[in-house]
Amino acid sequence: MHPRFLAVLLGVSFGVAACGGGSQPAPAPASTPEPTAAPAATVDPATAATVAGKINLEGTPPANAPIRMNADPACVAANKGQNPTQETFVSEGGGLGNVFIYVKSGLTGTFPTPSTPIVFDQQACRYHPHVFGVQVGQPVEVVNSDATLHNIHATPKTNAEFNTAQPIKGMKTTHTFTAKEESVVIPFKCDVHGWMNAYAGVLDHPYFAVSKPDGSFSIANLPPGSYTLTAWHEKLGTQDLQVTVAAKESKSDANFTFKAAAGAN
Repeated sequence: MHPRFLAVLLGVSFGVAACGGGSQPAPAPASTPEPTAAPAATVDPATAATVAGKINLEGTPPANAPIRMNADPACVAANKGQNPTQETFVSEGGGLGNVFIYVKSGLTGTFPTPSTPIVFDQQACRYHPHVFGVQVGQPVEVVNSDATLHNIHATPKTNAEFNTAQPIKGMKTTHTFTAKEESVVIPFKCDVHGWMNAYAGVLDHPYFAVSKPDGSFSIANLPPGSYTLTAWHEKLGTQDLQVTVAAKESKSDANFTFKAAAGAN
């Protein structure tokens, strides 16, 4: 056989084996699609609504306990010898302050995280603010404005617990929460000064508020829809309220009434 013809014949044979002869490699398995994130929520300013109301207090609240700071001279000096009281019941004109109000259900989509930090200060040996809200991923800047040792001990259930010491006046540390808190509100305490306590509501949306001493609150820029509002107080528990807002509506009657219980403090 002519060598050139033999080379062509062998090439054809190898080609048949490669393209169709023998076993074929198994096709690659189809890749599992990545989970689709919830679409980002957009709020049209032209249709955004506002929900406002008042937290009413029925009855006379228990007296707030005085804070005895004698164990730390720096705390005594910061308060000029006065004994302030706890901020458990802050009431003015029949209203109740330091109540955390938030949208419990009815929202859809995801919401952008603010980059502006929440400032959580330790001043005159008390936490300021006593109650506040923060979004998941939003920085919480913890500041020590006192010339004494403080520590910030957060005890969440969903997020990671942390306990940070700040021994020097002017120290700052930043913390973020990575998930919506199961119980919504996270307690804070200082292990050095037992009277220091505060509460942070951690949510995955920006629709929350803290009532003023007169009980008033407002939640703005809310998409039109039907929602469940929840009001939380550290001693009096929670209450729910159903509200519906139309486009551009300003609803001002989202009111809650808590009953002051004797000995609640």
